[in-house]
Amino acid sequence: MALRRFDIEAGGDTFAFKPETEDKIAFWRAKYPADRQRSAVIPMLWLAQKDNNGWLSEPAMREVADRLEMPYIRVYEVATFYTMFRLQPVGKFHIQLCGTTPCMLRGAESLKEVCKKEIGPAMFVTDDKRLSWEEVECLGACVNAPMAQINDDYFEDLSADSFTEIISKLKNGAEAQPGPQIDRVNSGPEGGTTVLTEPHLFDGTRNKISTLPNLPVPAEDSNTEAKGMPKESAPTNTKRETPEATPGAKTTLLPKRDGPPTKKSDED
Repeated sequence: MALRRFDIEAGGDTFAFKPETEDKIAFWRAKYPADRQRSAVIPMLWLAQKDNNGWLSEPAMREVADRLEMPYIRVYEVATFYTMFRLQPVGKFHIQLCGTTPCMLRGAESLKEVCKKEIGPAMFVTDDKRLSWEEVECLGACVNAPMAQINDDYFEDLSADSFTEIISKLKNGAEAQPGPQIDRVNSGPEGGTTVLTEPHLFDGTRNKISTLPNLPVPAEDSNTEAKGMPKESAPTNTKRETPEATPGAKTTLLPKRDGPPTKKSDED
């Protein structure tokens, strides 16, 4: 991981949460006991970043530490560890371009060149303060690669042309539509699905059970009413063959070490 430093000069001397953020702060702090308030440090830093134009200044981190009664250094450690927290100013629209293997194999390098051409080097903020970008690790939308996150929205299935068009819209104040930039819904196949399209699969009728499966089917003339116990069959183990009962068998006496002699059949 690269060394991450605060931008002390750009951060100013003070920071204050916006009034409308106080309810969110109360929500997150209420999740933890009074003696475990520091557990809310990550959502608190995220809210501070939102209220500070998309990045964390050193005064913003100190405000979080004061509210949670934490040493400043503990908050600095969290903010510098997680790359979701930005430590220098960003544009109104900050682009996080995924450069991990699936996106790289699908053309992320060409998107990086678009960023350099249309915006400038990584973490550079355009003169109108509207755009900045950086390369990040996997954002979890690999099936829609290549993709980028712009502020809180995912823009997927990008090409150099479609990405250039999106950046142009952001530059000129036009709305850019997030999501897949090709003809598909979410992560479905391009052009629409061709399987599992039968309406009865989705109208709930298949969930209705009229009979239990795998039950035996009774004969048409059978009476299902039980009438006493079934008839028992005769036992099959009453006749056993013994040496004495075998015709033509001769027996001889064999000496036994302890006790009287025993008989043995000639057939053995």
